[in-house]
Amino acid sequence: MDPVPPAHSLRRAPVQQRSADRLARILDACAELLDETGYENLSTRAVAQRAGVPIGSVYRFFGNKRAMAIALAHRNLDRYADGIADRLAGLPATHWQPVVDAVLDEYLAMKRDVPGFALVDFGVPAPPADESDGEPNHQVAARLTELLSAHLGLTPDATLERAVLVAVEATDALIQLAFRTDPAGDPGIVAETRAMMHAYLARVLD
Repeated sequence: MDPVPPAHSLRRAPVQQRSADRLARILDACAELLDETGYENLSTRAVAQRAGVPIGSVYRFFGNKRAMAIALAHRNLDRYADGIADRLAGLPATHWQPVVDAVLDEYLAMKRDVPGFALVDFGVPAPPADESDGEPNHQVAARLTELLSAHLGLTPDATLERAVLVAVEATDALIQLAFRTDPAGDPGIVAETRAMMHAYLARVLD
């Protein structure tokens, strides 16, 4: 079952399975339309039509399209963390480099395969300066610090958290460049990104 976005991103959290399924269809439709029309042309009415639900069902959960995109971003982050956990389940805890590779490989897989991810990955486009939903990359870094620490048997501290955040920010910028250069992600830039992650994180993971 798909993870449900956190209650603070919804007008009303689903209680019954039927309601949760409807919310998932709405977010799936939102993701598909992002790829087709872009964020600026996205509308709650179009999402309702694509999801096959009354427009009132969309407004039951979301006040506007931005709230809907924020919920999609939260779902993407949950899926990303789950995907990494699945990859780590098959890796030994004795070597950190394959663990870092798993983090990057799951992100690349989502960039290539998950609808809407190119525009709304873990945050919405161009957030207003006063938006209080939190820095998406800070949220990603916090989840990754938890996952890395648990798998490698580390005690998370400020140094590790800061290093993971810097790696996330740098990787985000480089992968954006890779996908601007090549719709599938330029292999050379991806390889340089992987080398950068290994070299930088060796300071705290070796």
